[in-house]
Amino acid sequence: MTFRRLRILLLLGVLAAVAGLTWLEQTMVRAWRAPLDVAVIPINGDRSSQAGETIRALQASDFEDINAFLERETARYGAKQSPVMQVNLLPEVKQVPPAPPRDGSVLKTMFWSLQLRWWVYQQSDTWLPQLGTIKLFVLYHAPQDGVALEHSLGLQKGLIGVVHAFADPRQARQNNIVIAHELLHTLGATDKYDAEGKPIFPQGYAEPDLPQLIPRQQAEIMAGRLVNAAGRLVMPPSLEQCVIGAMTAHEINFDEGFRRRFGSGN
Repeated sequence: MTFRRLRILLLLGVLAAVAGLTWLEQTMVRAWRAPLDVAVIPINGDRSSQAGETIRALQASDFEDINAFLERETARYGAKQSPVMQVNLLPEVKQVPPAPPRDGSVLKTMFWSLQLRWWVYQQSDTWLPQLGTIKLFVLYHAPQDGVALEHSLGLQKGLIGVVHAFADPRQARQNNIVIAHELLHTLGATDKYDAEGKPIFPQGYAEPDLPQLIPRQQAEIMAGRLVNAAGRLVMPPSLEQCVIGAMTAHEINFDEGFRRRFGSGN
């Protein structure tokens, strides 16, 4: 066997191993047989003193309303679990993750995804990957009038979320909406809004059986926004006004099998 063929076989073996581990950990977390293992890793996204102060004051309990939201929604889909997730707040990371390509090129996006996964591995203190751990990197930014945050993202491959959040205690509850949204992306949920950020009817609406033009008081979590009584597109104040819609529930495996395994009396 030539060296070239041996090198190709080794590369194919590595790719097969990575694909196998990716499938295994996605199967693990989507089986819902144990609380989700969620690591929150804060980052000072703009190197501001305000972001630094926010990070120093963080506690794992600051994300408890995400677990409360998931508990409420699992119960609504036929299975009461408590807790649904366990959060470990890890030390601050000083580096920022690689930014995604802006032109949307498929090849560039694939290369960036590999870069991000390698970057995440470099931030860990272990030789082996942390299988089944959802890793949410939260970049805090001091609020600036008229300046929007960069788009957050969540990857199912690697169970990675990169969340841009405001370094302001008054924004903590809405920050958790974004964190929950990206967390569900890692479990296979897809966005339910269009290119303009408007919820897609019916899957992006709470109470989708109602006519589209009727105002809503709740938002589908993967749409992230609702149209209120004034006809304005707004973000709800907290996860208490968010729900997991039927399509999202199917995507994250809240199916009939989920109810059979965990429903009351089983």
